[in-house]
Amino acid sequence: MRVIGIVGLPGSGKSEAAAVAREAGVPVVTMGDVIRRECRDRDLDPATHHGEVASALREEGGKGAIAERSLPIIEDALESADTVLVDGIRSDIEATRFEAAFGDAFTLVAIEAPFETRAERVDARGRDTPTSEGGESLEARDERERGFGMGDAIADADVTIDNTDSLDAFHERIRALLDGRMGALNADREAEL
Repeated sequence: MRVIGIVGLPGSGKSEAAAVAREAGVPVVTMGDVIRRECRDRDLDPATHHGEVASALREEGGKGAIAERSLPIIEDALESADTVLVDGIRSDIEATRFEAAFGDAFTLVAIEAPFETRAERVDARGRDTPTSEGGESLEARDERERGFGMGDAIADADVTIDNTDSLDAFHERIRALLDGRMGALNADREAEL
C-alpha cells in the first residue's frame, strides 16, 4: 500500500501529475472535489466560492477537516489498488493527518514552479482566472493557500519535483514517482542544486 500526497501552489502541476497517475491506472483522490461537493451542497457555485467554502470547512471542522473528509475516499480506493495519489494537500496539518492514518506508506511530494511560469499556466487553462464575478487573482490564491499552511507542507515534503522543464520531462518524473523510483528523483534534484 502506498498513498502519495501532492502539494503545490496553483499552476505548479498538481492536476497534470494527477492526469499521469490516472493514465497509469492509479486512482486519484482530489481534495478539491470535497470542497466542490460542499459548494454544491450549500447551493454555491464552486467556480466563485471554492476558497470561501474551503476556509469555512476549516473554520467549522478544524484545519484538518478536508483531509478527514478525504480519508474514507482514499481508504475505499485502497481496497482495489496498491497505490493512491491524493491531489491537492493544502497544509502541513493535512499531511500530518495522512501520515497518522497511513504511516510509512504515505509520501508527501511537493511540485514547484516559479510564479511567472505558474501564472502563464493558470492563464492558459482559463478556468480559474479572476473574473468580475469574484474570482481570485493568482497572488490572492497563493496568499490564501499559504495561509492554510501550504508553505510548511511544501517545506516538509519527502520529495520535491521541479516542474520547469518540458511537459514530457515532468511526466517522466511523475511516472518515476508512481513506479517507486523516488531515489532517482532525489538524485536528479540534488544534481539540479
